[in-house]
Amino acid sequence: MTGNAASDHAAGPRRALDGVKVLDLSRVLAGPWATQILADFGADVIKVELPGKGDDTRGWGPPFLKLPDGSDDPQESAYYLCCNRNKRSVAIDLANPDGAALIRRLAAQADIVVENFKVGGLKKYGLDYETLRAINPRLVYCSITGFGQTGPYASRPGYDVLAQGMGGFMAITGEEGGGPLKAGVAMADLSTGNMATISILMALRHAERTGEGQQIDISLLDTQIAMLANQGSTHLVDGSEPRRMGNRHPTVVPYTTFDCADGTALIAIGNDSQFRAFCLEMGRQDLADDPRFVLARDRVRNREVLEQAIRDMVRPLRRDDLLERLARANVPAGPVNTVPQVFADPFIAARQVVHRFVREDGVEVPTVAFPGKLGATPADYRHIPPRVGEHSRVVLGDWLALDAAELAALEASGAVCQRPE
Repeated sequence: MTGNAASDHAAGPRRALDGVKVLDLSRVLAGPWATQILADFGADVIKVELPGKGDDTRGWGPPFLKLPDGSDDPQESAYYLCCNRNKRSVAIDLANPDGAALIRRLAAQADIVVENFKVGGLKKYGLDYETLRAINPRLVYCSITGFGQTGPYASRPGYDVLAQGMGGFMAITGEEGGGPLKAGVAMADLSTGNMATISILMALRHAERTGEGQQIDISLLDTQIAMLANQGSTHLVDGSEPRRMGNRHPTVVPYTTFDCADGTALIAIGNDSQFRAFCLEMGRQDLADDPRFVLARDRVRNREVLEQAIRDMVRPLRRDDLLERLARANVPAGPVNTVPQVFADPFIAARQVVHRFVREDGVEVPTVAFPGKLGATPADYRHIPPRVGEHSRVVLGDWLALDAAELAALEASGAVCQRPE
C-alpha cells in the first residue's frame, strides 16, 4: 500500500497525472483536500509536515483510528484521514536552515507547490513564490489563504467558519426567522480545495505548453462568495436580500421537506411536468389544473397555499410508501438520512463509495472515494494516509537521490525526521 513512486507507477491502471510531482506544504483541510484529488489521479504528492506534531488535524479528535490493542492512535484522527490518502509524508523543519534549503531543492524538482501559510509567512524561509520561481520557472505555486494575497483583510488569519459568515452563507442558511447557521461540514474549505484543484490543473496545462509557471492566489472568502451562486446573482440582479428559508428553495416549489406519518420525506420538483406527474400520482388532478400552480413562477408566488396542501396530503402516509410511489411516477423524492443511514444504503456498495485500506498492522482505514467515475483514467487508491515522516528517507532518495550519509547528516541536524520503523 505504501511503496515508492517508481513501483507505484510501474503497473496498475493508467493515471491522468502520472509523472506530476506535488510538494504539499499545506495543512488542515482546503490544501490537503486539493492535493488528495491530485494524488488520487496519480500525482506523486509529498506531504511536508512539522517533525513530531505533523498536520494540525492529526490531533483533531476524537474519534481516532483504533490500534490493534483497541487504544486510540493519537496522530490518526478521522478528520486527518479524510483528506490525506495517496500521499507520502516527509518531516522537515522549515525553520531549520538545512530544512528550508531541502525544501528549495525539492521545489526545483516539483511541478506544483501548494501552501496555506499566512500571507508572506514563507518568505522568511526563502520559500515564497518569487524565490522558488527563480529556481524553477515552470512551477505552479498555489497559495491558499483566508482572505487572499491582497485586499483589506490579507494579513488576517482565516478559517472556514469566518468565510461562511463573512461570505453571506450563514445569512441564507438555517430556519426562516432563526439565527445564522454554518453548514455541518466545512463548505468554504472544501469548496476552496475543489477550486484550487481546478486552478492548479489549468495552470499546469499552461506550464506544460509554455514552460511558464505562475502563482495561484485563492482564498476561502473569495470562494465562499462565488459559491453564493444564484443567491448572489439574485442580489446583483435586483438588489434584494436573500434570507434564510429553512429547507425551501427561493425559486422552485415544492422543493422542501414534508412530514409523513413515520418520518420526513424530501420532495424536490424541478419542472412543470414533474409537478403534474406528482399531482396525478397523488390523485390531485385539481392541483395540476389550478392556474395558481401550473407554471413554476406561479407556484413560487403561491408557495404557502401549495405547500400546505401537500403537507395535508402526505401527513397520513408512511414515508417509504410515498417515496416508492413517487419513484414509480418519476418524481424526485427521497428520505432525509442520518450519516449512519447513508453508509448503510445499497448505493454505497453499488457505486463503490467507500474504499477500505488495510494497514500492515491489520488496522482497517476506511475512506470515501473520489466521486467522479473516469472511464479511462479512474481514481486509484494506493497509499494509506501516511504517518508523520513515514517516507522521509525514501522520498528524499527518490526525488533528490540523497545517500545514507546525507540523510543521516540531515537527521542529526534536526532538519529531517524519519518515523521509526
